[in-house]
Amino acid sequence: MPRAVIIGGTGLIGRATARRLLAAGWEVDLTGRDPAHLPADVAAGGARFVAAERDDPAQLAAALGDGADLLVDCICYTADDAALLLPMLGEAGSTVMISSKAVYADAAGHHTNSDTAPRFDGPIRETQPTMAPGGGDHMSREGYGANKVAAEQVLLDSGHPVTVVRPSKIHGAGAARAREWMFVKRVLDRRPAVFLAHRGAGVDHTTAAANIAALIEVVAAKPGRRILNSADPDAPSALEIARTIARQLRHRWDEVLLDDDADQALGRHPWEAPHPIVLDMTAATDLGYTPAGDYAATVAEEVEWLVAVASGAEAGVLPGADDDFFGPLLDYTAEDRYLAAVAGGGGVR
Repeated sequence: MPRAVIIGGTGLIGRATARRLLAAGWEVDLTGRDPAHLPADVAAGGARFVAAERDDPAQLAAALGDGADLLVDCICYTADDAALLLPMLGEAGSTVMISSKAVYADAAGHHTNSDTAPRFDGPIRETQPTMAPGGGDHMSREGYGANKVAAEQVLLDSGHPVTVVRPSKIHGAGAARAREWMFVKRVLDRRPAVFLAHRGAGVDHTTAAANIAALIEVVAAKPGRRILNSADPDAPSALEIARTIARQLRHRWDEVLLDDDADQALGRHPWEAPHPIVLDMTAATDLGYTPAGDYAATVAEEVEWLVAVASGAEAGVLPGADDDFFGPLLDYTAEDRYLAAVAGGGGVR
């Protein structure tokens, strides 16, 4: 039986990968800090939790044990993180590092965390230039992508069969910050309208955790030194995402599609992009990858999970009204003021 070790395995990507590999007959070990974060179905499927801190080389080595056919690192953010893996790479048949599309830069050097939005010429291939490798705070806007590039280089320069996977906007059941919540909550609150800036045209490619898992399974069977994008087979706009979720929850609302000159406080959403950000999946397809499903098919489980959590299935998981991220996206007071002005003939656009 082949064996996989997933570092940071109790998170969104680790869970999806564990489910995929367990279904294919793998032995799977997942590292983490708290065994309570291991989903019951993953444990029931035979996965084993191994307590290990990401920055403790002895604990990481102990988790790998005598070796594994597949080593997946879901929480490698910096060059130092990558360096801790180097002594382990020779004991793994294939290694996968989860990186991010945030590393890509356009011709002017702009990236997805820049103050100025990037403008790519078309679907982004793995050969697209990246930010320069860097250090500093890997959780800052400028530091995140630069640190990921530095970590990628450490592993790719190792001479071992390491595959760097670059996903985009990740979604799936169990997400720590599920972007789709902004639409699911609106449905649960029976909101009469959904507001979308720029007429909902924003496209920032989605990536199902289930599709990352499908790609990892292919990489496990075909070890190599490479970089692969990971994204859904379709690239839905914000409007299409809103319609997908409303349809899945059998909800009808008015679509308030705001023009570019509308109040900037209205209609904001997590997929805003003045220029489309789409990942080219040719390299993964050529390797033999087949997606688990398109956006609508793969997001359904997350939507069901969010509804269940909102009903009290998992206390403390969803953000509160004062959440810094979701608060501005769910400003019902401003929306009601807009709707009242329109109903009263106030001429608000």
